Amino acid sequence: MVEIGGRPVLWHIMKTYAHHGFRDFVLCLGYRGAAIKEYFLNYEAMNNDFSICLGQKSQIRYHGLHTEQGFSVTLADTGIESMTGGRIQKIARYIDSDTFLLTYGDGVSNVDLRNLVEYHKSHGKLATVTTVTPVSRFGMLDLGVEDQVNTFTEKPKTDGWVSAGYFALDRKVFDYLGGDECVFEREPLERLAREGQLMAYRHPGFFYAMDTYRDYLYLNELWNSGAPPWRVWE
Repeated sequence: MVEIGGRPVLWHIMKTYAHHGFRDFVLCLGYRGAAIKEYFLNYEAMNNDFSICLGQKSQIRYHGLHTEQGFSVTLADTGIESMTGGRIQKIARYIDSDTFLLTYGDGVSNVDLRNLVEYHKSHGKLATVTTVTPVSRFGMLDLGVEDQVNTFTEKPKTDGWVSAGYFALDRKVFDYLGGDECVFEREPLERLAREGQLMAYRHPGFFYAMDTYRDYLYLNELWNSGAPPWRVWE
């Protein structure tokens, strides 16, 4: 619920999904789940002009249409202490398709989610994870003789690939999950990888996770610039 440009980061993530045609959401609630419920329960009133009739015949009439028309949002309590795998397991009953998308609530990206799904279906494996080349948080030095600095590069992209946390999954992945203590990023993904069931979708574009106050400032700075790279919607 931390805000970027006056909107929760969750809203930005959902807008990205909706831009690509995915408008049915299941939110795995834990810490401060009540605040997220209140946000959506009050969404119409907080995002529209409205007229209200007070008294026994209380009635509200909304004026205008916000751009989140047709979003279907299921808010599922998955426990305060549940780990990531346990949370996913608890929302299995709300998934009625063979393929579903999964992400965390803190990372914004301009990943093409339709292409992600098409790639996932093309290889026939159970799981696909979006990968990006990480950017170092530090300036990198190339040292020469007697510690002379040959080159200095401020926060370059580094070698290798890391998870961006945007997944496309077959519902059979639920069979790899356990109880509340199950950590999705450990045994389930490690087992899927061992069995050759985990594929990588390489995303060359923007991805950034809000983990620190510095990240919060940076993402708000990008938003205020008028051209945030993850804003793919109109």
